[in-house]
Amino acid sequence: MPNRLMRTTLAAALSLALAVPALPVMADPPAHAPAHGWRKKHDPDYHGYRGHSGREWDRDYGVLQGRCSADAVGAVIGGVIGGAVGSQVGEGDGRRIATVLGTVIGAVIGAKVARDITDLDRACIGHALELSGDRHRVVWDNPKTRLHYELVPVRSFRDGGRTCREFDLIVDGARDRRSACDAGGGQWRMRG
Repeated sequence: MPNRLMRTTLAAALSLALAVPALPVMADPPAHAPAHGWRKKHDPDYHGYRGHSGREWDRDYGVLQGRCSADAVGAVIGGVIGGAVGSQVGEGDGRRIATVLGTVIGAVIGAKVARDITDLDRACIGHALELSGDRHRVVWDNPKTRLHYELVPVRSFRDGGRTCREFDLIVDGARDRRSACDAGGGQWRMRG
């Protein structure tokens, strides 16, 4: 008799377990998904990404992994025209990005490429200068111009109290060495 009672109880428990839908389990977002401020709210040691200029950034836009995310950067700069989009875009909601101002590409690469540089490219260059370490290659493809960019910071130095970076910019295989200095407010200004 006890075996029959135990089997009946086990069968009832199993039927109930199968009949009740599983409750959703709350989990952290996967590593590849945006956390929508989760880290700031839940990680007391997180203070953003500190750039070479000393400014803190909420996002690295893939720069630290070596690939500037054209989609994410494009979403930030949206339809804003001009090289000064930088930290003015979406101030306060994590939608900020460093930019580079001034002539970016020299005669070595060519006038056509210089004309084709977009705000997306200026933002990727600026954010790479801001966050990337020396000799850390950052690449991206511009979907509009179909040009492939690589930026490699060569060295960091000080000039007149400003943080500056010398870097190689490679566009579709053509290399140009340039330098830029922190102009404040998340902007880098090209030198000479």
